[in-house]
Amino acid sequence: MDLSLFINDALKIFFIFTPFFVLSAFISMTQEMEEKEKKCLAVRVTFGIIVISFCVFLFGKYLFALFGITLDAFRIGAGSILFLSGVSMVGGSSNIKSAGEGNDIAIVPLALPITVGPGGIGVLLLFGAEATTLTAKLEVGAAILTASACVGTMLFFAPLVVKAVGKQGVVILSKITGLMISAISAQIIFTGIRNFLLL
Repeated sequence: MDLSLFINDALKIFFIFTPFFVLSAFISMTQEMEEKEKKCLAVRVTFGIIVISFCVFLFGKYLFALFGITLDAFRIGAGSILFLSGVSMVGGSSNIKSAGEGNDIAIVPLALPITVGPGGIGVLLLFGAEATTLTAKLEVGAAILTASACVGTMLFFAPLVVKAVGKQGVVILSKITGLMISAISAQIIFTGIRNFLLL
C-alpha cells in the first residue's frame, strides 16, 4: 500500500466529511443531553458513517452500470455538488436545531446527510469506481476508516475541542474546511472536463 496515497485519500475524505461543520451540528443538537449520552451518540454516529460510506464505496459502482453514466460525467456532477456544499459552508448558511426528546439523531441527520452528504457520496462513488484492484480498494477502505475514526474522535471529545479552540474557532475552522472542499471539488471538475475533452 502506498503510504503517501493513503494519507492523501484519508485527508480528502476527512475534509469531505466536513468535520468542523459536523462538530457544530453535534454541539447544537446535543446541548440538552448529558455527557454520557453525548459520548454514546458519538460512537453510534461513527459506526453510521463507516457503514454508509462503505455501502456507497463498495456498491455505488453498480449505479454507473445501471444508468450508463460515465466516470467523467459523474466527476463533473459530483464536483459541482461538492463545490456548492463548500460555498455554503464558507457563507455560513446552516439551520441546525437542537434534537427533540426521544429523537435518535445518530444516523439521520448526523451521519447522513450532515457528515456523508451529497458531495461526499459523490466522491465515495468516484473512489469506488476508480479503485479497480484489491490493493486500491484496501487502501481507500483504510482511508475511509481513518477519516471516520478522526471525525468520531472529534465528536467524542467535543467539549474538549470546543474548549481548546472556542466556539468562534469552530466557526472559523468550518469556513476553512469549506475552502478546502471547494478546492477539492474544483480539481474533480477539472479532471472530468479534461478527460472528456481528450476523448
